[in-house]
Amino acid sequence: MRRLSHQIWLTVVAVLVLFAVLVSLAWFLSPAARTEHDLETGVAETLAALLPGPERPAHELQAAVERLARPLGLDVAVFASDGTRLAATGRGLPAPQVGAHPHRLTRQLTRGFVISWRLPDGRIVLARRPHGPGQAHAFLLGVLGLLALALALGAWPLTRRLTGRLERLRRGVEELGSGDLSARVAVEGRDEIADLAGSFNRAATRIEELVGSQRRLLAFASHELRSPLARLGVALEMVPADDARKAGIARDIAELDGLIGELLESSRVESQGANRAEDVDVLALVAEEAAREALEVTGEAVVVKGDARLLRRLVRNLIENARRHGGGGGVEVRVERSGASAVIRVADRGRGVPEAERERIFEPFYRPAGSAETGEGYGLGLALVRQIARAHGGDARCLPRDGGGSVFEVRLG
Repeated sequence: MRRLSHQIWLTVVAVLVLFAVLVSLAWFLSPAARTEHDLETGVAETLAALLPGPERPAHELQAAVERLARPLGLDVAVFASDGTRLAATGRGLPAPQVGAHPHRLTRQLTRGFVISWRLPDGRIVLARRPHGPGQAHAFLLGVLGLLALALALGAWPLTRRLTGRLERLRRGVEELGSGDLSARVAVEGRDEIADLAGSFNRAATRIEELVGSQRRLLAFASHELRSPLARLGVALEMVPADDARKAGIARDIAELDGLIGELLESSRVESQGANRAEDVDVLALVAEEAAREALEVTGEAVVVKGDARLLRRLVRNLIENARRHGGGGGVEVRVERSGASAVIRVADRGRGVPEAERERIFEPFYRPAGSAETGEGYGLGLALVRQIARAHGGDARCLPRDGGGSVFEVRLG
Protein backbone atom coordinates (compact mmCIF):
# COMPACT_ATOMS: atom_id res chain seq x y z
CA MET A 1 0.00 0.00 0.00
CA ARG A 2 2.04 2.95 -1.21
CA ARG A 3 -0.32 5.91 -0.76
CA LEU A 4 -0.03 7.72 2.54
CA SER A 5 -3.81 8.20 2.74
CA HIS A 6 -4.35 4.42 2.62
CA GLN A 7 -1.70 3.82 5.25
CA ILE A 8 -3.14 6.40 7.65
CA TRP A 9 -6.68 5.17 7.06
CA LEU A 10 -5.81 1.51 7.65
CA THR A 11 -3.78 2.40 10.73
CA VAL A 12 -6.70 4.29 12.28
CA VAL A 13 -9.14 1.47 11.47
CA ALA A 14 -6.78 -1.24 12.79
CA VAL A 15 -6.13 0.59 16.07
CA LEU A 16 -9.82 1.19 16.73
CA VAL A 17 -10.80 -2.38 15.81
CA LEU A 18 -8.11 -3.67 18.17
CA PHE A 19 -9.47 -1.41 20.87
CA ALA A 20 -13.00 -2.75 20.28
CA VAL A 21 -11.74 -6.36 20.48
CA LEU A 22 -9.94 -5.71 23.77
CA VAL A 23 -13.01 -3.98 25.22
CA SER A 24 -15.22 -6.90 24.15
CA LEU A 25 -12.88 -9.45 25.71
CA ALA A 26 -12.68 -7.46 28.91
CA TRP A 27 -16.46 -7.33 29.09
CA PHE A 28 -16.80 -11.08 28.54
CA LEU A 29 -14.17 -11.96 31.12
CA SER A 30 -14.95 -9.36 33.76
CA PRO A 31 -16.85 -10.25 36.99
CA ALA A 32 -20.34 -8.96 37.61
CA ALA A 33 -20.82 -5.45 38.94
CA ARG A 34 -21.23 -4.92 42.66
CA THR A 35 -24.81 -3.70 42.12
CA GLU A 36 -25.73 -7.30 41.33
CA HIS A 37 -24.57 -8.58 44.72
CA ASP A 38 -27.94 -8.34 46.45
CA LEU A 39 -29.71 -10.17 43.63
CA GLU A 40 -27.10 -12.91 43.62
CA THR A 41 -27.41 -13.35 47.42
CA GLY A 42 -31.17 -13.80 47.03
CA VAL A 43 -30.69 -16.38 44.31
CA ALA A 44 -28.21 -18.27 46.50
CA GLU A 45 -30.75 -18.44 49.34
CA THR A 46 -33.45 -19.66 46.93
CA LEU A 47 -31.15 -22.39 45.61
CA ALA A 48 -30.37 -23.47 49.18
CA ALA A 49 -34.08 -23.93 49.74
CA LEU A 50 -34.56 -25.96 46.52
CA LEU A 51 -31.56 -28.24 46.89
CA PRO A 52 -31.33 -30.99 49.53
CA GLY A 53 -29.04 -30.20 52.43
CA PRO A 54 -25.54 -31.64 52.77
CA GLU A 55 -26.84 -34.32 55.13
CA ARG A 56 -29.14 -35.81 52.43
CA PRO A 57 -28.01 -38.70 50.18
CA ALA A 58 -26.08 -37.83 47.00
CA HIS A 59 -28.75 -39.25 44.64
CA GLU A 60 -31.33 -36.78 45.99
CA LEU A 61 -28.97 -33.89 45.29
CA GLN A 62 -28.29 -35.25 41.77
CA ALA A 63 -32.02 -35.57 41.05
CA ALA A 64 -32.69 -32.03 42.31
CA VAL A 65 -29.89 -30.64 40.14
CA GLU A 66 -31.32 -32.36 37.04
CA ARG A 67 -34.86 -31.05 37.78
CA LEU A 68 -33.45 -27.55 38.15
CA ALA A 69 -31.27 -27.62 35.01
CA ARG A 70 -33.60 -29.37 32.52
CA PRO A 71 -36.32 -26.72 31.92
CA LEU A 72 -33.81 -23.87 31.82
CA GLY A 73 -31.31 -25.62 29.52
CA LEU A 74 -28.44 -25.04 31.91
CA ASP A 75 -25.26 -26.88 32.77
CA VAL A 76 -25.33 -27.12 36.60
CA ALA A 77 -22.80 -28.49 39.07
CA VAL A 78 -22.63 -28.48 42.88
CA PHE A 79 -19.26 -28.52 44.64
CA ALA A 80 -18.24 -28.80 48.26
CA SER A 81 -16.37 -25.90 49.82
CA ASP A 82 -13.09 -27.70 49.17
CA GLY A 83 -13.87 -28.07 45.42
CA THR A 84 -15.13 -31.68 45.48
CA ARG A 85 -17.86 -32.28 42.88
CA LEU A 86 -21.09 -33.42 44.56
CA ALA A 87 -23.53 -33.45 41.61
CA ALA A 88 -23.57 -32.25 37.99
CA THR A 89 -25.61 -32.29 34.80
CA GLY A 90 -24.94 -31.25 31.22
CA ARG A 91 -21.44 -30.53 29.99
CA GLY A 92 -18.92 -30.58 32.78
CA LEU A 93 -18.08 -27.39 34.61
CA PRO A 94 -14.65 -26.80 36.09
CA ALA A 95 -14.25 -26.74 39.86
CA PRO A 96 -14.45 -23.23 41.35
CA GLN A 97 -11.44 -21.53 42.80
CA VAL A 98 -11.16 -22.08 46.54
CA GLY A 99 -11.65 -18.79 48.38
CA ALA A 100 -13.17 -17.02 45.34
CA HIS A 101 -15.81 -14.32 45.64
CA PRO A 102 -19.05 -15.85 47.07
CA HIS A 103 -21.06 -14.84 44.00
CA ARG A 104 -19.44 -14.39 40.63
CA LEU A 105 -20.54 -13.88 37.01
CA THR A 106 -17.97 -14.53 34.28
CA ARG A 107 -18.47 -14.40 30.55
CA GLN A 108 -16.71 -17.02 28.49
CA LEU A 109 -16.59 -16.06 24.84
CA THR A 110 -16.95 -19.57 23.44
CA ARG A 111 -19.02 -21.28 26.18
CA GLY A 112 -21.44 -18.68 27.51
CA PHE A 113 -22.16 -17.08 30.88
CA VAL A 114 -20.95 -18.94 33.99
CA ILE A 115 -22.52 -17.95 37.34
CA SER A 116 -21.39 -19.21 40.72
CA TRP A 117 -23.23 -18.94 44.04
CA ARG A 118 -21.94 -19.85 47.51
CA LEU A 119 -24.78 -21.33 49.54
CA PRO A 120 -25.16 -20.54 53.24
CA ASP A 121 -23.98 -24.09 54.07
CA GLY A 122 -20.66 -23.49 52.19
CA ARG A 123 -21.44 -25.49 49.04
CA ILE A 124 -20.91 -23.79 45.66
CA VAL A 125 -23.37 -23.99 42.75
CA LEU A 126 -22.18 -23.28 39.20
CA ALA A 127 -24.59 -22.73 36.32
CA ARG A 128 -23.86 -22.05 32.69
CA ARG A 129 -26.15 -21.14 29.80
CA PRO A 130 -24.28 -22.42 26.74
CA HIS A 131 -24.18 -20.45 23.53
CA GLY A 132 -25.84 -21.90 20.46
CA PRO A 133 -23.63 -23.21 17.65
CA GLY A 134 -21.53 -20.27 16.42
CA GLN A 135 -23.68 -17.76 18.30
CA ALA A 136 -20.85 -15.99 20.09
CA HIS A 137 -18.62 -15.89 17.03
CA ALA A 138 -21.40 -14.63 14.81
CA PHE A 139 -22.34 -11.93 17.28
CA LEU A 140 -18.76 -10.78 17.76
CA LEU A 141 -17.99 -10.85 14.05
CA GLY A 142 -21.15 -8.92 13.31
CA VAL A 143 -20.32 -6.24 15.84
CA LEU A 144 -16.73 -5.98 14.64
CA GLY A 145 -17.87 -5.90 11.00
CA LEU A 146 -20.26 -3.02 11.66
CA LEU A 147 -17.59 -1.24 13.67
CA ALA A 148 -15.03 -1.68 10.88
CA LEU A 149 -17.51 -0.42 8.27
CA ALA A 150 -18.37 2.63 10.35
CA LEU A 151 -14.70 3.39 10.95
CA ALA A 152 -13.85 2.91 7.29
CA LEU A 153 -16.57 5.29 6.17
CA GLY A 154 -15.75 7.81 8.87
CA ALA A 155 -11.94 7.74 8.65
CA TRP A 156 -11.64 7.87 4.87
CA PRO A 157 -12.74 11.54 4.39
CA LEU A 158 -10.35 12.61 7.15
CA THR A 159 -7.35 10.83 5.67
CA ARG A 160 -8.19 11.97 2.14
CA ARG A 161 -8.41 15.59 3.28
CA LEU A 162 -5.00 15.28 4.92
CA THR A 163 -3.21 13.49 2.11
CA GLY A 164 -5.03 15.42 -0.63
CA ARG A 165 -3.02 18.48 0.36
CA LEU A 166 0.17 16.43 0.19
CA GLU A 167 -0.74 15.25 -3.30
CA ARG A 168 -1.37 18.85 -4.44
CA LEU A 169 1.99 19.82 -2.96
CA ARG A 170 3.63 16.94 -4.84
CA ARG A 171 2.08 18.11 -8.12
CA GLY A 172 3.41 21.61 -7.47
CA VAL A 173 6.92 20.26 -6.90
CA GLU A 174 6.71 18.23 -10.12
CA GLU A 175 5.52 21.27 -12.09
CA LEU A 176 8.38 23.34 -10.73
CA GLY A 177 10.84 20.55 -11.50
CA SER A 178 9.53 20.30 -15.08
CA GLY A 179 10.39 23.96 -15.68
CA ASP A 180 7.18 25.80 -14.77
CA LEU A 181 8.69 28.38 -12.44
CA SER A 182 5.29 29.98 -11.85
CA ALA A 183 4.01 26.81 -10.10
CA ARG A 184 2.55 27.49 -6.65
CA VAL A 185 0.33 25.55 -4.24
CA ALA A 186 -2.56 26.70 -2.09
CA VAL A 187 -1.79 27.10 1.62
CA GLU A 188 -4.63 25.25 3.37
CA GLY A 189 -5.01 25.01 7.13
CA ARG A 190 -2.59 25.93 9.92
CA ASP A 191 -0.66 22.71 10.45
CA GLU A 192 2.74 21.42 9.36
CA ILE A 193 1.53 20.71 5.82
CA ALA A 194 0.40 24.33 5.47
CA ASP A 195 3.84 25.46 6.71
CA LEU A 196 5.48 23.18 4.14
CA ALA A 197 3.28 24.61 1.36
CA GLY A 198 4.22 28.15 2.41
CA SER A 199 7.92 27.27 2.41
CA PHE A 200 7.58 25.72 -1.05
CA ASN A 201 5.90 28.86 -2.42
CA ARG A 202 8.61 31.11 -0.98
CA ALA A 203 11.36 28.89 -2.39
CA ALA A 204 9.66 28.76 -5.80
CA THR A 205 9.33 32.56 -5.85
CA ARG A 206 12.99 32.96 -5.03
CA ILE A 207 14.02 30.45 -7.71
CA GLU A 208 11.84 32.22 -10.28
CA GLU A 209 13.44 35.55 -9.39
CA LEU A 210 16.98 34.19 -9.61
CA VAL A 211 16.41 32.38 -12.92
CA GLY A 212 14.61 35.41 -14.36
CA SER A 213 17.48 37.65 -13.34
CA GLN A 214 19.97 35.26 -14.93
CA ARG A 215 17.98 35.10 -18.16
CA ARG A 216 17.68 38.89 -18.37
CA LEU A 217 21.41 39.28 -17.73
CA LEU A 218 22.21 36.78 -20.49
CA ALA A 219 19.83 38.45 -22.92
CA PHE A 220 21.14 41.95 -22.20
CA ALA A 221 24.78 40.85 -22.39
CA SER A 222 24.21 38.99 -25.66
CA HIS A 223 22.38 41.95 -27.15
CA GLU A 224 25.03 44.43 -26.11
CA LEU A 225 27.81 42.26 -27.56
CA ARG A 226 26.40 42.65 -31.06
CA SER A 227 27.21 46.36 -31.25
CA PRO A 228 30.98 45.97 -30.74
CA LEU A 229 30.94 43.02 -33.14
CA ALA A 230 29.34 45.18 -35.79
CA ARG A 231 31.95 47.88 -35.21
CA LEU A 232 34.72 45.29 -35.46
CA GLY A 233 33.32 44.20 -38.81
CA VAL A 234 33.34 47.78 -40.12
CA ALA A 235 36.80 48.41 -38.74
CA LEU A 236 38.07 45.22 -40.38
CA GLU A 237 37.13 46.55 -43.80
CA MET A 238 39.25 49.63 -43.16
CA VAL A 239 42.34 47.81 -41.85
CA PRO A 240 44.97 47.10 -44.48
CA ALA A 241 45.64 43.37 -44.41
CA ASP A 242 45.88 40.50 -46.85
CA ASP A 243 42.64 38.91 -47.97
CA ALA A 244 43.31 35.58 -46.29
CA ARG A 245 43.81 37.15 -42.86
CA LYS A 246 40.79 39.40 -43.25
CA ALA A 247 38.69 36.41 -44.33
CA GLY A 248 39.79 34.46 -41.22
CA ILE A 249 38.95 37.36 -38.92
CA ALA A 250 35.60 37.81 -40.67
CA ARG A 251 34.78 34.12 -40.11
CA ASP A 252 35.60 34.46 -36.43
CA ILE A 253 33.37 37.51 -36.13
CA ALA A 254 30.57 35.71 -37.99
CA GLU A 255 30.90 32.68 -35.73
CA LEU A 256 30.78 34.86 -32.64
CA ASP A 257 27.77 36.69 -34.03
CA GLY A 258 26.05 33.35 -34.69
CA LEU A 259 26.79 32.20 -31.15
CA ILE A 260 25.27 35.38 -29.74
CA GLY A 261 22.25 34.90 -31.97
CA GLU A 262 21.73 31.39 -30.63
CA LEU A 263 22.07 32.66 -27.06
CA LEU A 264 19.52 35.40 -27.65
CA GLU A 265 17.07 33.00 -29.28
CA SER A 266 17.49 30.44 -26.51
CA SER A 267 16.91 33.12 -23.88
CA ARG A 268 13.76 34.34 -25.64
CA VAL A 269 12.32 30.83 -25.97
CA GLU A 270 13.08 30.02 -22.35
CA SER A 271 11.57 33.22 -20.98
CA GLN A 272 8.66 33.80 -23.39
CA GLY A 273 7.91 30.37 -24.84
CA ALA A 274 6.37 30.04 -28.30
CA ASN A 275 3.51 32.10 -29.68
CA ARG A 276 1.33 29.24 -30.93
CA ALA A 277 -1.39 31.43 -32.38
CA GLU A 278 -0.98 30.76 -36.09
CA ASP A 279 -1.58 27.74 -38.32
CA VAL A 280 1.72 26.52 -39.75
CA ASP A 281 1.95 24.17 -42.73
CA VAL A 282 4.93 22.15 -41.53
CA LEU A 283 5.64 20.49 -44.89
CA ALA A 284 5.72 23.83 -46.72
CA LEU A 285 7.89 25.46 -44.08
CA VAL A 286 10.38 22.58 -44.08
CA ALA A 287 10.47 22.56 -47.89
CA GLU A 288 11.35 26.27 -47.99
CA GLU A 289 14.23 25.84 -45.56
CA ALA A 290 15.48 22.69 -47.30
CA ALA A 291 15.48 24.48 -50.66
CA ARG A 292 18.17 26.83 -49.33
CA GLU A 293 20.45 23.79 -49.13
CA ALA A 294 19.16 22.21 -52.35
CA LEU A 295 17.51 19.35 -50.44
CA GLU A 296 14.28 17.60 -51.33
CA VAL A 297 11.56 16.99 -48.77
CA THR A 298 9.15 14.06 -48.78
CA GLY A 299 6.06 13.38 -46.71
CA GLU A 300 2.57 14.80 -46.25
CA ALA A 301 1.09 18.17 -45.39
CA VAL A 302 0.50 18.65 -41.65
CA VAL A 303 -0.83 21.85 -40.08
CA VAL A 304 -0.05 22.65 -36.44
CA LYS A 305 -0.52 25.64 -34.19
CA GLY A 306 2.86 27.23 -33.72
CA ASP A 307 5.35 30.03 -34.12
CA ALA A 308 6.55 29.99 -37.72
CA ARG A 309 9.70 32.01 -36.97
CA LEU A 310 10.83 29.59 -34.26
CA LEU A 311 9.94 26.54 -36.35
CA ARG A 312 12.06 27.89 -39.23
CA ARG A 313 14.95 28.23 -36.82
CA LEU A 314 14.41 24.65 -35.63
CA VAL A 315 14.45 23.25 -39.18
CA ARG A 316 17.44 25.37 -40.16
CA ASN A 317 19.45 24.11 -37.18
CA LEU A 318 18.57 20.48 -37.98
CA ILE A 319 19.63 20.83 -41.62
CA GLU A 320 22.84 22.70 -40.72
CA ASN A 321 23.67 20.01 -38.19
CA ALA A 322 23.10 17.27 -40.78
CA ARG A 323 25.25 19.14 -43.33
CA ARG A 324 28.01 19.68 -40.79
CA HIS A 325 28.13 16.10 -39.50
CA GLY A 326 26.63 14.23 -42.46
CA GLY A 327 29.83 13.34 -44.20
CA GLY A 328 29.18 15.50 -47.26
CA GLY A 329 25.91 13.98 -48.47
CA GLY A 330 23.07 11.60 -47.89
CA VAL A 331 20.87 14.10 -46.03
CA GLU A 332 17.17 13.21 -46.21
CA VAL A 333 14.29 15.29 -44.86
CA ARG A 334 10.78 13.96 -44.27
CA VAL A 335 7.54 15.23 -42.68
CA GLU A 336 4.88 12.82 -41.39
CA ARG A 337 1.61 12.98 -39.52
CA SER A 338 1.21 11.12 -36.22
CA GLY A 339 -2.30 11.63 -34.90
CA ALA A 340 -2.68 15.36 -34.30
CA SER A 341 1.12 15.82 -34.25
CA ALA A 342 3.67 16.57 -36.94
CA VAL A 343 6.93 14.61 -37.06
CA ILE A 344 10.03 16.01 -38.79
CA ARG A 345 12.90 13.61 -39.54
CA VAL A 346 16.31 14.75 -40.76
CA ALA A 347 18.68 11.85 -41.54
CA ASP A 348 22.37 11.94 -42.42
CA ARG A 349 25.14 9.49 -43.30
CA GLY A 350 27.73 10.82 -40.89
CA ARG A 351 29.71 8.89 -38.32
CA GLY A 352 26.64 8.66 -36.06
CA VAL A 353 26.21 9.46 -32.40
CA PRO A 354 27.18 6.90 -29.73
CA GLU A 355 24.20 5.73 -27.67
CA ALA A 356 25.66 7.22 -24.48
CA GLU A 357 25.73 10.69 -26.08
CA ARG A 358 22.31 10.75 -27.80
CA GLU A 359 20.75 12.70 -24.93
CA ARG A 360 23.79 14.77 -24.04
CA ILE A 361 24.06 16.35 -27.49
CA PHE A 362 20.86 18.27 -26.67
CA GLU A 363 22.54 19.91 -23.67
CA PRO A 364 23.73 23.52 -24.15
CA PHE A 365 27.40 23.80 -25.15
CA TYR A 366 27.95 20.04 -25.23
CA ARG A 367 30.00 18.87 -28.20
CA PRO A 368 31.01 15.27 -28.90
CA ALA A 369 34.67 14.35 -28.70
CA GLY A 370 36.61 15.68 -31.69
CA SER A 371 34.07 18.28 -32.81
CA ALA A 372 35.70 21.12 -30.86
CA GLU A 373 39.02 20.58 -32.67
CA THR A 374 37.36 20.66 -36.09
CA GLY A 375 35.30 23.76 -35.29
CA GLU A 376 32.02 21.91 -35.83
CA GLY A 377 29.53 24.27 -34.19
CA TYR A 378 29.42 25.57 -30.66
CA GLY A 379 26.93 23.26 -28.95
CA LEU A 380 23.77 25.37 -28.96
CA GLY A 381 22.00 24.41 -32.17
CA LEU A 382 20.49 21.11 -31.01
CA ALA A 383 19.76 22.50 -27.54
CA LEU A 384 17.70 25.22 -29.22
CA VAL A 385 15.96 22.57 -31.36
CA ARG A 386 14.77 20.75 -28.25
CA GLN A 387 13.74 24.01 -26.58
CA ILE A 388 11.58 25.02 -29.53
CA ALA A 389 10.10 21.52 -29.86
CA ARG A 390 9.10 21.45 -26.18
CA ALA A 391 7.68 24.96 -26.45
CA HIS A 392 5.37 23.49 -29.12
CA GLY A 393 4.25 20.59 -26.92
CA GLY A 394 6.67 18.04 -28.37
CA ASP A 395 10.27 16.92 -28.06
CA ALA A 396 13.41 16.04 -30.02
CA ARG A 397 15.53 12.91 -30.00
CA CYS A 398 18.43 11.29 -31.85
CA LEU A 399 18.14 7.79 -33.33
CA PRO A 400 20.58 5.54 -35.21
CA ARG A 401 20.08 5.21 -38.97
CA ASP A 402 20.14 1.88 -40.74
CA GLY A 403 23.34 1.62 -42.75
CA GLY A 404 25.14 4.27 -40.67
CA GLY A 405 24.46 7.83 -39.64
CA SER A 406 21.84 9.47 -37.45
CA VAL A 407 18.17 10.43 -37.61
CA PHE A 408 17.04 13.52 -35.71
CA GLU A 409 13.31 13.27 -35.02
CA VAL A 410 11.23 16.22 -33.83
CA ARG A 411 7.59 15.86 -32.76
CA LEU A 412 5.40 18.96 -32.65
CA GLY A 413 2.06 19.08 -30.81
